[in-house]
Amino acid sequence: MKIDATELVRVPKNRIGVVIGVGGKVRKQLEDVTKTKIVIDSETGEVEIFSTPEMDDPVLLWKARDIVKAMGRGFSPERAFKLLDDAYYFEVIPLKQYVGERPNQLRRVKARIIGKEGRTREMIEKFTNCHIVIAGNTVSIIGEYLNLKVAKEAILMLIKGAKHSQVYRFLEEEKEHMNAPGIKLWYRRSGSAEDDLDIEDEGEGATEEQSEEYGEENEGTDEEKTG
Repeated sequence: MKIDATELVRVPKNRIGVVIGVGGKVRKQLEDVTKTKIVIDSETGEVEIFSTPEMDDPVLLWKARDIVKAMGRGFSPERAFKLLDDAYYFEVIPLKQYVGERPNQLRRVKARIIGKEGRTREMIEKFTNCHIVIAGNTVSIIGEYLNLKVAKEAILMLIKGAKHSQVYRFLEEEKEHMNAPGIKLWYRRSGSAEDDLDIEDEGEGATEEQSEEYGEENEGTDEEKTG
């Protein structure tokens, strides 16, 4: 492949360090496994990803792009690198698209998704084997395709005002359905591509903006009202 394919990703400046890694470790490892060249502008937050002659699969360029995007949205490198596995997908839900620009409404919706002491988000992650990050005005998900669809639907239910008890029932029903004979979905994969990587779980706690989000939850959540 000629060096003519590029992807440009804009990453929040406070996430550039995660994309680079200690001593450049994360960037180098991403370049090695995707056969790309990654140029990072720490001042602007722009990350340029170039294909290289060694790249034998153009999909690797898109995977590198999505991994950088995921780290920019708050995922640790360890979780973002799961996107090397063809079974895993990444999706971002823009909250403003559903609730508008009003700050109070955005805080309320984020608080509903997080739940009291993070319980709701943890429940969705547990039932779907997905990873979820609420950062800024977005909700990002990493997971296997069908699992991700269920997680997204649960989040959209909360955005649209469904009671937490309704969402938990929905997750239970979906899990029961997917556990039916002949359907293998609710499991954790082993032997995936990322198992061979030496990636540290850098900064996951702080990057998910838990302290900010939990503070907003305490102001505006209606988890206690809706159960």
